[in-house]
Amino acid sequence: MKIKNILLVSPMFRELQALIEKDIPDKTFRFMPEEELSQEDLSWADALVSFNLKAEYDYSSVKWVHSLGAGVDRFLHKKDWNQEILLTRTICSFGQRIAEYCLSYILKDLQLHDRFKEQQQQKNWVQSTPKLITEQKVLVYGTGEIGQTIAKVFSGLGVDVYGVSLSGKEKAGFKEVMTVNSHFSVLKEMNYVINTLPLTERTEKLFDGAIFKQLSNAGFINVGRGASIDEEALLLALNDNTVSFAVLDVFDQEPLPKNNPLWDHPRVQITPHISAVTTPSEGAACFLETLKNIDENRPLKNIVDTKKGY
Repeated sequence: MKIKNILLVSPMFRELQALIEKDIPDKTFRFMPEEELSQEDLSWADALVSFNLKAEYDYSSVKWVHSLGAGVDRFLHKKDWNQEILLTRTICSFGQRIAEYCLSYILKDLQLHDRFKEQQQQKNWVQSTPKLITEQKVLVYGTGEIGQTIAKVFSGLGVDVYGVSLSGKEKAGFKEVMTVNSHFSVLKEMNYVINTLPLTERTEKLFDGAIFKQLSNAGFINVGRGASIDEEALLLALNDNTVSFAVLDVFDQEPLPKNNPLWDHPRVQITPHISAVTTPSEGAACFLETLKNIDENRPLKNIVDTKKGY
């Protein structure tokens, strides 16, 4: 595959331009924000580098699309993808960032931060014993690179980590991996549930009442995709205490509309899709490595199976 003209569309296009353009003088680039993007730019380009474009575009003239994020559902979900177009994604520190994000909220819960903060405000001295993380069971939906990193970090702290995947194939760091259809019997045992799954037809609205009703006062963390969650079912589960709290970093609609009831629920923590932000340096490094591998016809470790959606 010969790549000459490269179109990079991103809010951080200036930072990426400074990191990329000087290193590959044999390519022609256009760097821009999405509001300046035109179909003429896409017709000019051999490759598109971007993430989470808001409008719909015709990619049929490009040879390669590279996602600056780990997710690719914006390009694939409910769309017909031309199988002749190569699709790759960014691989960097996402797994470690997400593992630390999840760990911070679980430790906050175990160490009773909210309770002690409330007592401090009331000047109320009442002792309660924090729980040990080694006594917890965590269920991670998705056993890919991010899920495996979470399992490695948590199991290293003595946590029993269980996994759910479409295949049920065993992976390092997990005590047991089950399929989506075979894991319901363990849900009541879980203290925390973490979703890292990509958005596909099989994972859309996966977390509904059928799953939430099986939990027993468990904490729920979503760092996968917002459209995997039935928000009404989650709110019911919070009110019924089958879910003790929810930490939500991703949503079906972003930014989350101001009239969404999740904003006001006392046991919901909302963050603005920051659990695994692509930094300019990491985004540039992965793109440059992928481009070099394409130019030299080397295997790509970050190629997307467009039929599976990840």
